[in-house]
Amino acid sequence: MVKSKYKVLGVMSGTSLDGIDLAECTLEFSEANGWSYKIGVAETVAYPAQWSSSLREAIGYSETQLKSLNIEYTRYLSKVVRRFIAKHQLYDLDAVCSHGHTILHQPDKGITLQIGNLSELARLTGKKVVCDFRVQDVALGGQGAPLVPMGDRLLFGAYDYCLNLGGFANISSEVNQRRIAYDVCPVNIVMNRYANKLGEPYDPEGSIARSGTVDQRVLERLNDLAYYQMPAPKSLGLEWVLQNIIPVLEETNISPPDVLRTFVEHIVLQIAAQFNENSKVLVSGGGAYNSFLIDRLKSLKNLQIVIPDNDLVDYKEALIFALLGVLRLRNEVNCLASVTGAKKDHCSGFVYDP
Repeated sequence: MVKSKYKVLGVMSGTSLDGIDLAECTLEFSEANGWSYKIGVAETVAYPAQWSSSLREAIGYSETQLKSLNIEYTRYLSKVVRRFIAKHQLYDLDAVCSHGHTILHQPDKGITLQIGNLSELARLTGKKVVCDFRVQDVALGGQGAPLVPMGDRLLFGAYDYCLNLGGFANISSEVNQRRIAYDVCPVNIVMNRYANKLGEPYDPEGSIARSGTVDQRVLERLNDLAYYQMPAPKSLGLEWVLQNIIPVLEETNISPPDVLRTFVEHIVLQIAAQFNENSKVLVSGGGAYNSFLIDRLKSLKNLQIVIPDNDLVDYKEALIFALLGVLRLRNEVNCLASVTGAKKDHCSGFVYDP
């Protein structure tokens, strides 16, 4: 018999390497009202310097090195999950629903790799695990991303658009009763890199960017990149950033503050172009705290921008992967062909018992 209420742990590690997000999520379904949610205890576990370095460099690893890293990361992730469960006494979980950490994402070549999704995770945590949500979609000809729009449809349908400002900006919306979503442009995966050059983990509230000056030549080169003319479905990965964004920024001699200011302008121009005037937009992800970026976005288009409470800003992706895991347990569709370009809607993810 299919349950109507689930208590699960959503686990997410994003490309910006902020850390591992863990969120206790209660998800309940009723025929009358659909899905509802509650976020309980939640926290972000920052990566030790060694892991930040390894995850950043892994894009260049050999197949043998990647296999070893996958084993090591799965074991590390299991420790983080076990500590969180013990700390908050979450022994009655139905499942741990984990995204893992993306190392490779080249869907056009049939490649996507999220490490930390080995079956060993269930044995080491002692919990049922639902994970590895992207592989099946790529095998079906899809982008394997973004997957969050399924949750946007089921939990946040009252908004015209859902905008996530994480490593990348991605948006989702309902168009003619079809969910459409795609990656817009890089955000924190680039911004944090240049804040790091100034000894900062990120640019708090966009204060460094605010102090810089836009370089129009660099801005034009960024805005002219071919990706921005491509139709959806489409998605971005670190590989694309290293090939297309970083060379443009490194070939100039402009200062990190000017890079950040120029890149903020690039971000908001790309994002604003996606929205209709007077739309209601739910904003989540670390970039929601960048008040300078949000102010610039508001200045370009008349939008009703809604920044929710901190738990939803910080843990929306963990919440939605918790929901995707629950849908997988119920054998219900959790991946939309209209979003990813796969051959069909499908139920994605692997389930491992301890």
